Amino acid sequence: MGRIFEVRKHAMFARWDRMAKQFTRIGKEIAIAVKAGGPDPSTNPALRRCFQNAKSVNMPKDRVEAAIKRASGKEMENYEEILYEGYGPNGVAILVETATDNHVRTVANVKAIFNKGNGTLGNSGSVSFQFKKMGVFKLKPEGLSQDDLELELIDAGLEEMGEGTGENDETVLVIRVAFNDFGNMQKALEERNITPISSEVEWIPGTTVQLGEEQAQEVLKLVDKLEQDDDVQKVFHNLQ
Repeated sequence: MGRIFEVRKHAMFARWDRMAKQFTRIGKEIAIAVKAGGPDPSTNPALRRCFQNAKSVNMPKDRVEAAIKRASGKEMENYEEILYEGYGPNGVAILVETATDNHVRTVANVKAIFNKGNGTLGNSGSVSFQFKKMGVFKLKPEGLSQDDLELELIDAGLEEMGEGTGENDETVLVIRVAFNDFGNMQKALEERNITPISSEVEWIPGTTVQLGEEQAQEVLKLVDKLEQDDDVQKVFHNLQ
């Protein structure tokens, strides 16, 4: 088992701004999960996943509880999840996941960011075919027999397992499954009393693009601007 492939990460805006953005993203995920499956985490796997992810970014418990309360109220915001596709500078493929209560505002903002960053917003299906939608679980490697775990999780849909990097650049164990097997893997880990550091749905590129440092920074600047938009949840690209 080696190191799992990861596209280039970046941290271009301030740590506290990034933390606030993560809290907002998870707050929206909680709202979507509660709307779909109710406020009880014992019967709502999506909400349990939100709790794990909130813990992984040190989101305060009171903020999590406030998000659940808002999502359960009569004036709950109704978020629509929309995927935007486009190309950044030098032909880098980019996917933008959003959760919005006003898609007209969101598409205008996303398009403007692409244009200002020397990119192009494309049509649905123009970029996503280059990626595979997968469930990605990150685990603490301590106390786990990785070889044994790999064999045990094959029936739950395990496709890839290897070392990766966590939020604080620590070494983590990364598990990837096809999107349709996300629930199977979540259940398999819970049955083994393994609590992931985080569990996310990600778009993994089939092929990657290599650029020089100056060209790469131009792409990452665009990605950074997209991530800072209030309606954007996650951004994926194929820059190696």
